Amino acid sequence: MLKMFHLIMLMILMQGSLNATLVKGNVVLCFQTRGQRASQVAVETVKKARGVGVIFAQFLTKDIASAFDIPLIQVDYQVGTAILAYTTSTRNPMVQFGSAKTILGELIGPEVAYFSSRGPSSLTPSILKPDITAPGVNILASWSPSVALSSAMGSVNFKIDSGTSMSCPHISGVAALLKSMHPNWSPAAVKSAMVTTANVRDEYGFEMVSEAAPYKQANPFDYGGGHVDPNRAAHPGLVYDMRPSDYVRFLCSMGYNNSAIASMVQQHTPCQHSPKSQLNLNVPSITIPELRGKLSVSRTVTNVGPVTSKYRARVEAPPGVNVTVNPSLLTFNSTVNRLTFKVAFQAKLKVQGRYTFGSLTWEDGTHTVRIPLVVRTMINRFYVNA
Repeated sequence: MLKMFHLIMLMILMQGSLNATLVKGNVVLCFQTRGQRASQVAVETVKKARGVGVIFAQFLTKDIASAFDIPLIQVDYQVGTAILAYTTSTRNPMVQFGSAKTILGELIGPEVAYFSSRGPSSLTPSILKPDITAPGVNILASWSPSVALSSAMGSVNFKIDSGTSMSCPHISGVAALLKSMHPNWSPAAVKSAMVTTANVRDEYGFEMVSEAAPYKQANPFDYGGGHVDPNRAAHPGLVYDMRPSDYVRFLCSMGYNNSAIASMVQQHTPCQHSPKSQLNLNVPSITIPELRGKLSVSRTVTNVGPVTSKYRARVEAPPGVNVTVNPSLLTFNSTVNRLTFKVAFQAKLKVQGRYTFGSLTWEDGTHTVRIPLVVRTMINRFYVNA
């Protein structure tokens, strides 16, 4: 059954700002403002004024599933502007409500949601954050029947939800799967397997995009190593592993004292002339927040694939930076399963640059082991000596 309602256009600035006499029984077209970020506020305001529906024109077009007492349609600014033009072109603009229909089509994915956590890390600029990305929008999540969600929904067992915390169970599940397949792998090896085999392109082969206003090409500060691929992570070929001593040196470089570290590792572990930089921490990425002239960092890889194998380096240098890898060929056999290599960076120009992005990939013809390269060239420090 179809129902027709009058459509009016109002700019909702804050809760309780609508004229109830004007809104009652009508559908409201609302344009998102910088101060009015959430469609939920618009819905609550229209409902309070006894409106029957909301069309919400917003900067971002991603439709996050939510349950409200009155209908909510989210559109982008272009569609919203077309609807606005319709309301001004007729004396009696109308909205038609009908039964829900399923429309089949192709969606481009994955893409990074606007609410996803972004880097760089303020605490450890030399360590890339985030590590990886996973599905987090409109996830069917289970809820305890004892949890009261809302008066509109009542008691339910399942709910569509969105958020960065929705990605967490996906990654945790993949980690548990990898650990069951490889019981001897350390947490660092499990993480490396996921990061180095992640995808940075969508299903059509294009580079992933990140939701913004407007959309932009995504980079490692959006997705880390990329979008998780559990099947590839099961057989990564090489892993960037770490031992407890690596974590201790990291904590020392962060400025933790001996007693604080001992309380975490449950044994007396004094810091011994630990370097202040985390550039050589054996994580599956290389991030240089301040590159002046030349700089070299080291990484160590462990072979978890065929015992006898050879990997050759392929570099996609960040724009404005020369990158060389030594050695560029890694040969593993029955007696050698861990090898260290160095990556040298040199700024091409003396410019105060922004972050640029590239990658280092080790390939043996079967496995592709990729890590992000993140570099920012600098001329002067942010401060000067008095």
